[in-house]
Amino acid sequence: MRHQQIGQRFSVGYLMQILFMHNNFPGQYRRIMSYLKPKKSVQMYAATLETNKQDFGLRRVNYKPHREPTKDIHPSLISVERAVLMGQAAYKALMPSQKNGFRPDIILSHSGWGANMFMKDLFPDAKLLTYYEWYYYSVGSDGDFLMDQPYDPNGQIRIRMKNTPILQDLAAMDWGQSPTKFQHSKLPKTFQDRVSVLHDGVDTAFFMPDPAATATIGDKTFTADDEVITYVARGMETYRGFPQFMEGLAKLQKLRPNLHAVVLGNDRVAYGSEREDGRTYKEWALQDLGLDMSRVHMPGLQTLETFRNLMQVSSLHVYLTVPFVLSWSLMEAMSTGTLILGSDTEPVREMITDGENGLLVDFFDVEAQVEKVCHILDNKAEFEPLRQQARRTILDQYAKKDLLPKYWRLIKSVANGSHI
Repeated sequence: MRHQQIGQRFSVGYLMQILFMHNNFPGQYRRIMSYLKPKKSVQMYAATLETNKQDFGLRRVNYKPHREPTKDIHPSLISVERAVLMGQAAYKALMPSQKNGFRPDIILSHSGWGANMFMKDLFPDAKLLTYYEWYYYSVGSDGDFLMDQPYDPNGQIRIRMKNTPILQDLAAMDWGQSPTKFQHSKLPKTFQDRVSVLHDGVDTAFFMPDPAATATIGDKTFTADDEVITYVARGMETYRGFPQFMEGLAKLQKLRPNLHAVVLGNDRVAYGSEREDGRTYKEWALQDLGLDMSRVHMPGLQTLETFRNLMQVSSLHVYLTVPFVLSWSLMEAMSTGTLILGSDTEPVREMITDGENGLLVDFFDVEAQVEKVCHILDNKAEFEPLRQQARRTILDQYAKKDLLPKYWRLIKSVANGSHI
């Protein structure tokens, strides 16, 4: 659906008008959008990047920055100018709808990219409920976790300035939302009391165990009887421990002749830095590690159904991450009853207690990872209670059937001002 103006409210009966703003909508709003669609008292719209080709079934307004950040601008201001350009584009795209009488009751916006930066200027009466994924630090956080040396002064300045759009959002919001306690804890303390910790939930009826499941990857079909380890991430990169996983896999292949590994993800860097030698991390792994590629399956990103089926047959799912945004895939894997070997880092420890609902290992210790994988695969029955408890964790704390009604109550309370 192309750009279109949003019309006026219906005159009969009260409709809550919700405007979602997300560069790649629906993103984090997929579940709440689906939950609200049947409600006749709600009218939903979405503003998103023109390049977003997803069909999500809402009337939409497209925005597109008219240029890239200024060439040779101060490096610490690139992210700031990019956010301003994004906010300007969204403002301009929504102006015709505002002139046509559109007045959202509440705007749900994804912070950090700038699209919602000027929405309080365009819609001063609308409440703003902002979703915060990450606040940046140069010390004790995601970037320096991977570094041997601290950031130099220029790096420190650049990272601090990356928070500028987020700080604008924190100042303008009526209320905020963050999906996990760890991510919430990274926000400046002065704002934390006005940001709810609320995840958008896991579809536990879809992501559920099935001992009879099969998963077909290419020309190979796996069952729970096969020895399969899995790795899933948006990209193949250092932030999600791809190099450590692949180095461990090279060692495991020599020890376990029947072991297969399935790696879902694109050959790109979504977070962090690319390799200095110009190769991708996938190219590095295939060229340097001597892998038996008949037992390594890399089909790229797959459908949710394929991912779920793979988790249902997986002997062990390895999830490694620096201290950063937690992946939905970890929680969905837990919901299927998959046994998790996760990195002993803060976001993972929030979900997994070592020896109770999964296992933890040092992010950098490839030898320890290999040793644990071998022990787990040699003693599968011993770890069945951990699988069951992993699913129980999601059922008890993160099931969307429980969280989406809470989310809806939060939206209503912010929209009518009672939550502020």
